[in-house]
Amino acid sequence: MNVTATLANQGGENFSWKRLKFSEHPLKALGILFLLVNRYFLAIFYIYGTWHKIVKEWMWTDVLKVHFQQRLAEIGPGSFPALYLEYFAIPLWYPIAAIVTLGELYVAVGLTLGWTTRMSAAFSLFLLINFGLGAFYNIWIPILSVCSILVMITPTGKWFGFDRRLMKKYPESIWYC
Repeated sequence: MNVTATLANQGGENFSWKRLKFSEHPLKALGILFLLVNRYFLAIFYIYGTWHKIVKEWMWTDVLKVHFQQRLAEIGPGSFPALYLEYFAIPLWYPIAAIVTLGELYVAVGLTLGWTTRMSAAFSLFLLINFGLGAFYNIWIPILSVCSILVMITPTGKWFGFDRRLMKKYPESIWYC
């Protein structure tokens, strides 16, 4: 069994930091530590994003609309990002600003606390895809997307976070799986 499958199968039910002996299972321990560092790296990105949007007053001013209009003027007309901006993002800039700001806050809190961790990572991926669709593409989009996918497919919230405790209390809930 490869390391990724071992980590994915190491669900929160049987995982214990005491049983994970670093000297006996160095690859597993390093893999878990890598994935937790990955989760917190992603959380820091969203903490900064939330702070930036609050400071720049995205939810209270038309800052996002201006960004969208500037970006539309920079890209080729008729391209998918141009159509996305022209017919979706610009007309709906106000609710999008709220969804992005509050969504980034949710992702930041979820990943930091290990609370609804996989859902937080899924919403992170949704935001990143939409950033790319809106032609706000840069080298960080694929890197952060991979980070989000890694958090989605591994139980990092059960290894270190509230998901483990909440899953025991609410075993049927999809939020803490």
